[in-house]
Amino acid sequence: MSFTKLIFLGLGLGVLTGLFLGEMAAPFHVVAEGYIKLLQMTVLPYVMISLIAGLGSLTYEAARTLLVRVGGVILVLWAVTLILVFLTPLAFPSWESASFFSTALVQKPHRIDFLNLYIPANPFYSMANNIVPAVVLFCVIVGVALIGVENKDRLIDTLNAFNKALTRATRFVVKLTPIGVFAIAAYYSGTMSTAEFGRLQVFIVTYVVIGFLTAFWVLPGLVATLSPVGYRELLGRTQDALVTAFMTANLFIVLPILIEETKQLLAKHGYDGEQAQSTPEVVVPTSFNFPHAGKILALSFILFAGWFSSSEVTITEYPKLAVSGILSLFGNINATVIFLLDLMRIPSDMNELFVATGVVNSRVGSMVAAMHTLVVAILGTCAIVGAVKFDGGRIMRYVVFTVLLTAIAIGGIRFVFSRAVNNAYEKDKILSGLQLMRNPLPAVYYRDASDVPPLEFESETVLASIRERGRIRVGYHDWALPYAYVNSEGELVGFDVEMAHRLAREMGVGLEFVPVAPDRVPDLLDSGYCDIVMSGTAVTTARAELMTHSAPYLNETLALVVRDHDRHLYDNWEDIKRLKSFRIGVPNLPYYVDMVRTHLPYAEVVVLDSVADYFDDKLPDVDALVFTAERGSVWTILHPHFNVAVPRPAEVGVPLAYPVARHDTEMAAFVSTWIELKKNDGTIKELFDYWIMGKNVGASGHRWSIIRDVLHWVD
Repeated sequence: MSFTKLIFLGLGLGVLTGLFLGEMAAPFHVVAEGYIKLLQMTVLPYVMISLIAGLGSLTYEAARTLLVRVGGVILVLWAVTLILVFLTPLAFPSWESASFFSTALVQKPHRIDFLNLYIPANPFYSMANNIVPAVVLFCVIVGVALIGVENKDRLIDTLNAFNKALTRATRFVVKLTPIGVFAIAAYYSGTMSTAEFGRLQVFIVTYVVIGFLTAFWVLPGLVATLSPVGYRELLGRTQDALVTAFMTANLFIVLPILIEETKQLLAKHGYDGEQAQSTPEVVVPTSFNFPHAGKILALSFILFAGWFSSSEVTITEYPKLAVSGILSLFGNINATVIFLLDLMRIPSDMNELFVATGVVNSRVGSMVAAMHTLVVAILGTCAIVGAVKFDGGRIMRYVVFTVLLTAIAIGGIRFVFSRAVNNAYEKDKILSGLQLMRNPLPAVYYRDASDVPPLEFESETVLASIRERGRIRVGYHDWALPYAYVNSEGELVGFDVEMAHRLAREMGVGLEFVPVAPDRVPDLLDSGYCDIVMSGTAVTTARAELMTHSAPYLNETLALVVRDHDRHLYDNWEDIKRLKSFRIGVPNLPYYVDMVRTHLPYAEVVVLDSVADYFDDKLPDVDALVFTAERGSVWTILHPHFNVAVPRPAEVGVPLAYPVARHDTEMAAFVSTWIELKKNDGTIKELFDYWIMGKNVGASGHRWSIIRDVLHWVD
């Protein structure tokens, strides 16, 4: 059996093992990690020595030729890949969406530190920490310096001999690939969560299809068109390296294999001279530090994110995305995505979805990257030795066939998703279907204030009365999303409702919920209508004079809620101040009205008694609503044609607390102490993640497996 067949056999057996064992396949991760580390062991020394020896053996003229011609090849591949990226939106069907709050909304834009990434102040630190770009720059400088050194042949011969030893060591480790692939496939197919893939299937399928098209036709077809290396022999010689890159999601570990395969392919066509054989040793390590086709294809996620969040990137913005994307891709891909989401005014929490796709797309991207590196090495070497041939007929056939295949791929994806996938918006149903996380108390829930019986006060203090009557009465606001609201089953739920249940449980008393009007909270508390209000109440100066508050339990961020198509107008305060005829809606709270008039003195303020009027499009002449990012994000789930904007650079915090009667300092102190306990034991973070950030919403239990769900051998 051939080695390639053994690899695919290991892949198939690994998938079957993972599906059979499910989460019990987790121990295979140790074997998978061990295999990857063995592959990494010889790569960095190999790259360093190849680069120094390869450059050192050149002349200055040859080095300049290499820079110009290989650089030209890389630019051509960038252009071809960007064309594919900008065609991907054609595969996206109609879609409407919104998202829960993400802390990325209020974080400062991520900046890429190119200086530390590429300049090795301490080369040994860069080597020890695997900072490959800095290591390569160090090797390039040393290699170029070696060009002018006399009597260097003995050193270069020694370096080449050492590299041959490293190559043999790498080949020995590569023989373990079927075992490593088996372990990787078993681990991921057994433990990989599919929760996010349902909503990301459009991007995953599009990226995979375009990635395979790029790796198996666009790039190798270009080699077959412009060089003596044929299409079939190219894929035949490199299939093992492509499979290894795919399964390990690591381009770096296959660089030695790509160098050796390039040499063999060129030698087969008579290019076995010193220049043709040494050039790949320079081109492959150097090109590793430039954005490859796999990374560039990842830019399609920015277009997907804009489409998914109703913040589409327009065609006029494509040049900015291309230039900014290429430059930022010299750094880390995850940092690049965060930067570009911010640059394109797309909600930054989409980055979480990009991370969720990594288990699949990183593998396809590594496979594309391996083919890209191979193409750069072959075409770059051919360009230097004069083996590139421009045949008009062959080029035209390649272009026509590529256009046809691309049209079929993109058209097929759009057709399938338009016909076979239900794209109906359902996040509002998820929000309305949320229930309390833990077993709630059997609470009494009053919907109408007229039905609420008088509260008994037998003791001098509220806290003592709660103990004597055996229950605590909590006031709530209607539609105080996400802190208190009625779900689709008629149950009162939300962050503060859950906090009330936990407070009552820990006090050992019963629980009642009574409705309170926001403008009557101080009077209702003082009159003994309720003991405390737990409904996302913001602390303001005016409110502090009328009632006593507990210590803050959360801090929200002041933001604007705007219509999707206007999102880009509200990125920073300076742009907002330049808007003409700007009308801004503000909740009927003097504190926020004064704040808006301070920040935006030229805006026309429209005081709103109900923010629901704005979301229901009853106020079409109001351009934006002053709200908080946290609760505004949840409202946009019910109204996905709105979006949240947090103008920069200033960020205004809004503390939330639980109000009690004006002079009830004992109750306020007790609740403040309890809040501190809930912060320290993780309760508040747990509830924040669930009710406000939407984490673990709809999460299932065990990962499906044959051994548990079909054979029922384990619980």
